[in-house]
Amino acid sequence: MGNACEPEPAGPGLLGPADVRLLVTELGIRPTKQRGQNFVTDANTVRRIVRTAGAGESDVVLEIGPGLGSLTLALLGAGSRVVAVEIDDRLAAALPATVERFAPRQADRLSVVHADAMDVTALPGPAPTTLVANLPYNVAVPVLLNVLERFPSVENGLVMVQLEVAERLAAEPGSKIYGIPSVKAAWYAEVRKTGLVGRAVFWPQPHVDSGLVAFTRRRPPSTTAAREDVFRVIDAAFAQRRKTLRAALSRLVGSPVGAEEVLRAADVDPGARGERLAVEDFARIAERLPAHSGSDPSGSPAHTFEETPPARRAKDRAERKSAP
Repeated sequence: MGNACEPEPAGPGLLGPADVRLLVTELGIRPTKQRGQNFVTDANTVRRIVRTAGAGESDVVLEIGPGLGSLTLALLGAGSRVVAVEIDDRLAAALPATVERFAPRQADRLSVVHADAMDVTALPGPAPTTLVANLPYNVAVPVLLNVLERFPSVENGLVMVQLEVAERLAAEPGSKIYGIPSVKAAWYAEVRKTGLVGRAVFWPQPHVDSGLVAFTRRRPPSTTAAREDVFRVIDAAFAQRRKTLRAALSRLVGSPVGAEEVLRAADVDPGARGERLAVEDFARIAERLPAHSGSDPSGSPAHTFEETPPARRAKDRAERKSAP
């Protein structure tokens, strides 16, 4: 019997810790925090992701940030066609060769797009049907929402993100962690947290655990308001989340009195806070916005996707206190 602390072999066609170390050395890769590069070294983890996602032979999987190819190989092994979008020059160039090396019979089902996922508006081959990805921590929410907006063929998916972000994406109205990511994700899909992934399965090891988030696309709320206007209301409502909606929306509408009129017309309590409202409520508010409120006077762009995480806010406060 082997040592219980030793990692299990990756198995045919998948990457284990030794494979990851070898590829990193061969490619001269130094993972950067700027791009949120943490590579999965555990084959069981990628098997679990593919199994939970339900990816199979009928799927065209969009993978954002494939990195060294740990998850890519598992998706190909399940019979899926994979379109992988990678921003890093060396990783994008090396991925086809890695697949040829570890799973040569599956290489013809891989397409690699060398680009920033936020800039991609079209993909090669058949339209993607599902998103399965280990999303970079620092851009997880905007990337997810961008995919849901630009690729309506994506009907469902499973993403691995920082645990705190996973909890916020899946949060329900009334929760203390319910906020901008929660509401905007709900515009597109039903979102649920499906599991926890420990930090030990990554290299380099992050300082936080990860969570798995599954989503199933749904129709946006029935509304006459444009999505951009609804998102603008959401941004304003959570810009200072402890304020009442009457106060929070006053700059967007033009005055506290005007904000109260809009809220009452939308059948929303002006004394409530944004964390109590569902996405349908924000849509009703957007329908009642006066014409002059087409742009947010606060300067907040309509495509703001994520609030500053609590941990980062605490760190910023500490740094300000210690500053001379």
